[in-house]
Amino acid sequence: MLFKLIELFGALIEKPVEGIGRCMLLLYSIFKEIFKLPFEIRNLLKQMQEIGVNSLPVVLITAVFTGMVLALQSFTGFKRFGAEGLVGSVVALSMTRELGPVLSALIVTGRAGAAMAAELGTMKVTEQIDALETLATNPVKYLVVPRFLSGMIMLPALAIVTDIVGIIGGYFVTVVLLGASSKAYLRATWDYLEMHDIYNGLIKACFFGAAFTLISCYKGFYTRGGAEGVGRATTGAVVASSMTILISDYFLSSWLF
Repeated sequence: MLFKLIELFGALIEKPVEGIGRCMLLLYSIFKEIFKLPFEIRNLLKQMQEIGVNSLPVVLITAVFTGMVLALQSFTGFKRFGAEGLVGSVVALSMTRELGPVLSALIVTGRAGAAMAAELGTMKVTEQIDALETLATNPVKYLVVPRFLSGMIMLPALAIVTDIVGIIGGYFVTVVLLGASSKAYLRATWDYLEMHDIYNGLIKACFFGAAFTLISCYKGFYTRGGAEGVGRATTGAVVASSMTILISDYFLSSWLF
């Protein structure tokens, strides 16, 4: 009975442990190739556009409405005990420390991470990655490193945009729609917001960028089973990346703040 339970437990954790091990090996290969010449500058710029610039419209819309909802809910709640003047600080701290990095990471994961896994998965099942190796081109350096670097660079940039637009959305609701004092909103924003709130949020965004690109590339690189396998890889990349972002967010917040 005991041996059967151990066998069942082993079978249950075999695939996840194997996946984590392969993912760590891919990360090791990335760090091994990242500083080797020649640098894939053209690929890097292309991925920066794909991950950062093309995600900007969705990020802007999400950020402004998140800031607006946050301000509306805070204003309504704080009004009960006469603390409407603190709405600006609540919006600013929430956006910079938490919502800016996490929301931008989840949005980019759903858009660019899925596309990344699908593209690499299609290349894997059509043997284009094998063809690169035949031509003496390292697929990790050519395909994965530019995506990994782009994620680490563009996620903090998108988080900054999310923070600013969210605070502007909160200002619009609090001051323009609800008639609160503009000076009080701005003073509450700057009085309680400190530099470490901003750069610790950017550290989180950088980590999320590395995590989602690593997982998406790993899922694409180890795709099997034709078109059906590409679909599974895409879904798996989004689910695993989103869970990693949300779980690691707790531990990063405990460590940084």
